[in-house]
Amino acid sequence: MSKARPPAPAAPAAEEALAPRRNPDLVGHEEAERLLLEAWNSGRLPHAWLIGGTPGIGKATLAFRFARFVLAQEQPGDSLFGNSLLGGAAPVTSLHIGPDHPVFRRVASGGHADMLTIERQRDEKKGRLKRDIAVDDVRKIGPFLRRTSAEGGWRVAVIDGADRMNLSGLNAILKILEEPPPGALLLLVSDNPGGMLPTIRSRCRKLTLKPLAEETVIDLLGQHRPDIAAADRPALARLSEGSVGRAIDLADAGGLALYREMIGLLSDLPRIDIVAAHAFGDKLTRKQDDGMFETATELLVWWLARFARSLARGSWPAEVVPGETALMARLANAPNPNVRGLERWVEVWEKVQRLFARAESANLDRKQVVLNALSALETAAA
Repeated sequence: MSKARPPAPAAPAAEEALAPRRNPDLVGHEEAERLLLEAWNSGRLPHAWLIGGTPGIGKATLAFRFARFVLAQEQPGDSLFGNSLLGGAAPVTSLHIGPDHPVFRRVASGGHADMLTIERQRDEKKGRLKRDIAVDDVRKIGPFLRRTSAEGGWRVAVIDGADRMNLSGLNAILKILEEPPPGALLLLVSDNPGGMLPTIRSRCRKLTLKPLAEETVIDLLGQHRPDIAAADRPALARLSEGSVGRAIDLADAGGLALYREMIGLLSDLPRIDIVAAHAFGDKLTRKQDDGMFETATELLVWWLARFARSLARGSWPAEVVPGETALMARLANAPNPNVRGLERWVEVWEKVQRLFARAESANLDRKQVVLNALSALETAAA
């Protein structure tokens, strides 16, 4: 997510500590770690894993944790499908490799000869990550996994953002999966595993991570971002839906303050104060590159989806900020003789999504886009 304001002074150190290749800790995914250990201890480790789940919950952290563990072990047998990986040794009970371990230090610095990381590169002209992983980078994986280990052990490749590969990249991975080299491990990390080729999904062991508990996110924010006000951490945890990465992004983007302002604005529905609406639009579009427009529009789309899900369930979620429950209850009872409540708000959610997508692709007037979105909500609430 783009940032609307510079992070507080503590942020760079926290981001370094939370960077997957440098983070020795994994919290809230004990079951996933147990499954990886079980596969390792069985002596028949699958050659490829597809680690999925929502952004910012620790998927890449788990992948690097497992990669460090594997690289720190003894030389594998001749085949992943025949020889025991343990050789009679006692089963291991943790994937943890401490920061003082040589393998940890080399993985953290990107200097381990038997590990390859593939991810999206930064577009220096646009100042953001490129949309896709370069196919030339993906094609490095095959030769890397087939070569002789530099240290006499495993070769491990991690693709962080595997759903960002184009068709050529996916086909290159498929060739590796069809003929997996012995002593090689491929870890694919994806926010959207369902969007990948079925032929790739079927050849990987799937491991889906669940969102973190709110209390876990609150604790992690306190540990890694003490600069974030303690009073704001519960709201950020709820707003992020179990993603500590998103919670930090929202904190740095001023997302919680924007969300409070947005709920306050919507509280006037079915007639939003026109002066306040224009002021909100001006605030979001004052600068083209500060990320505030993107943050606010993401939050509005998220709130509409949350409201629609609540209508479908027939119950209201815990509030992120005061006044949300009263707003949802009032809008749920808004009269409209033509369309049932749930259908009406799903249509609004879809319309607003399309509107914001066009603003990005067609370079529309952003303030007018915001006003049009608010007008759509007024119509639905009338």
